[in-house]
Amino acid sequence: MSSLDATPPSHDANHILVLVNRKAGAGKLGHLLNHLLGEIDCRNYVVERITDLDELSARSHLLHKQGLLRTVIAAGGDGTAATTIQHIPCGTPICIFPLGTENLLAKYLEQHANPSSLVETIERGVVIRLDAGQANGRIFLLMLSCGFDADVVRRLHENRKGNITHLSYAKPIYATLRNYEYPQLNLYCETDVGSRLEEQAKWVFVVNLPRYAVGLNLMPSAVGTDGLLDLCTFQHGSWWNALRYLSGVILDRHRGWDDCFTHQVRKIRIESNRETEVPFQLDGDPGGVLPVDVEVLPQRLTLLVSEFWAKKHGFEVRKPGN
Repeated sequence: MSSLDATPPSHDANHILVLVNRKAGAGKLGHLLNHLLGEIDCRNYVVERITDLDELSARSHLLHKQGLLRTVIAAGGDGTAATTIQHIPCGTPICIFPLGTENLLAKYLEQHANPSSLVETIERGVVIRLDAGQANGRIFLLMLSCGFDADVVRRLHENRKGNITHLSYAKPIYATLRNYEYPQLNLYCETDVGSRLEEQAKWVFVVNLPRYAVGLNLMPSAVGTDGLLDLCTFQHGSWWNALRYLSGVILDRHRGWDDCFTHQVRKIRIESNRETEVPFQLDGDPGGVLPVDVEVLPQRLTLLVSEFWAKKHGFEVRKPGN
């Protein structure tokens, strides 16, 4: 299968595993999830609802080996999708049922929290492959960042109570605006042509797919089929520069500025000389602290998507026998 092939799932694969984020089981989210499970069950698929990651790993490996696993549905946010990838066999298609706050991957795939639409994709969709990223051994799907926003994510999750909403970010954003010191970040990169370069910055983004929170798009040219990650850095610190950079991203002017550096890379190491810990974030969740070694994993992400989406993004749909 080439990087731009799209193929239907095997006709014999009729088992579906649903990984459910435990925090997505109540209220409206729980109703949507139950509706989805009911619709799948009516289509003569064998469906299992799973909340334990060890069980997900065991069942997915067994069913994949037997050729029976049609897809694993990640019911939750972007973190649930990344966790799913970590625990299932490479090459197993996943579907996204977005129940999180941002759901950036689902937005990129144009997949909504609509049970009927997802079941249609399961029945008539096609399998594609996209690149993923890896940071200190942990897979990410959309992006990694280190800087102001990573500190916001750290503060948010240190004080998290219950489900996260957009309003939940207000307090940590204010605290970071008051206290963040913008430490110097040292970058050591292997570029798209195999050369090496070094760079310093105050803010670093490593992008796999062109989606970021609240609709921002740091690297509109990023694609998930080129075997590369797109690097974007900002050189200056302070709340004033943070607002300036934000306006540049909104207007898509930042990439032409002298204090914004962009490049395509295969690998990158990010360090800081700061004695205190400097956090980084992955797909909106805490990723750990520097240093971090990042690399692209070509075609690591296998997805079951609508045929319309696949054609729209340049994939060639191959029917059985082609």
